[in-house]
Amino acid sequence: MARLFRFLDLPPFWLIAMAVAAFGVDRLIPGLGFGLNWTQGAGTGLICIGLGVMALAVWEFLRARTTIIPRKRPSAFLRSGIYQLTRNPIYLADAMVLGGLVLRWDVLPALVLVPVFMGIITTRFILGEEEGLITLFGEEYENWAATVRRWL
Repeated sequence: MARLFRFLDLPPFWLIAMAVAAFGVDRLIPGLGFGLNWTQGAGTGLICIGLGVMALAVWEFLRARTTIIPRKRPSAFLRSGIYQLTRNPIYLADAMVLGGLVLRWDVLPALVLVPVFMGIITTRFILGEEEGLITLFGEEYENWAATVRRWL
């Protein structure tokens, strides 16, 4: 059971769980949408931007030949490209995709799930990753983290 939980306790699982929750809210309590015409376009745009940010981050991982898997020991400290704007571009992209899905589905009250998702990701992944990076890269990481925001 612990092995299954460890497998499920990855950021994509939390993104899917929050998306399912948002979709479920729409199905369980229909009529929560506001019927605004702009939400579908805005949602699609946010999803596309999120996927673009994710692609830029993955590119940096590939260039550095380091692991993208959370809780694995990285072999490089990423700070170029998209990492000049945010310390966690993939997590930011996940939050953007979630927000985009909520907008596309017109379940605006479910937007509350975006900060919930961000809180879960921060406590379950980011804080531990930051501790590991401080251990591995010390003052170099701390100086960079002082100038680049965690989310955006």
